[in-house]
Amino acid sequence: MRWSGGGDDSSNVEDRRGESTDGGDGGGGTGRRVGLGGGLVLLVLSLVFGRNFFADAGVTSGPAVTAPGGDPGPGSTAPVGGATPVQESADEARNRKFAVFVLDDAQAIWARILPSHGGQYRDAKLVLFRNAVRSGCGVAESAMGPFYCPTDEKVYLDLGFFDELRTRLGAAGDFAHAYVITHELGHHVQKILGTSSRVRQMQESRPGDANELSVRLELQADCFAGVWGKSTSERKILESGDIESGLNAASAVGDDRIQRSVRGTVRPESFTHGSSAQRVMWFKRGFESGNPESCDTFAGAR
Repeated sequence: MRWSGGGDDSSNVEDRRGESTDGGDGGGGTGRRVGLGGGLVLLVLSLVFGRNFFADAGVTSGPAVTAPGGDPGPGSTAPVGGATPVQESADEARNRKFAVFVLDDAQAIWARILPSHGGQYRDAKLVLFRNAVRSGCGVAESAMGPFYCPTDEKVYLDLGFFDELRTRLGAAGDFAHAYVITHELGHHVQKILGTSSRVRQMQESRPGDANELSVRLELQADCFAGVWGKSTSERKILESGDIESGLNAASAVGDDRIQRSVRGTVRPESFTHGSSAQRVMWFKRGFESGNPESCDTFAGAR
């Protein structure tokens, strides 16, 4: 992608990479623990889906983790809010600047188009962290992947996930990284429109449909990521291979692909995010239309 700016001057970024976080369970250590094999499965699922499968399984978090810090100097950045400055490599600095560029660019697009589609956009915050972080939704670990917390309206991202995306999932490139961030911002749009709260109510009243409704919610966030992608095409900031990079990222996090790689079998009834084909299809629909109204993944839902 052709991009510039980002990194040091966005009011919507909280750099907490220099903070230490208590990763305890907060409940007296009464949670379940699992062995290495079970923990690895939960780790892979959490990493890929951006969902806390450790919490879902009642597993306690690990011990307190302290992120590296130090005095400002070459290769360091001063986090927002007075946290301890952190050292960063050249690659991490680039990833940080790109993440902030995507955040600010996508939010500017949503602020422009959402009023015509039933909502008044308000900015979300991006929280950068290492290893573990406290969020409005509880303590989260890097293994859980990027996520959006509707309670505090913040997207949480460990920049190391971009390396995992490339090495573990085979989804490299700027647009793959952008897809991850704009998917999470898609959940912020859903909160603004009231979609996420309606889905939670439906899941509570119809628990048997909870997974299907989760899939529909995630696919809509994929479509919203595509809507932003359309704007980058219109502004001619895409480069050769960018769309393929985004589609590859959408495919890489399909439930079927992950289940097959982890268990060797696929169970569609347990899907929570959608198959690779579904995720690619809805991202493409948003990209081709540039219209949030084309992202009605709930059409036909009971």
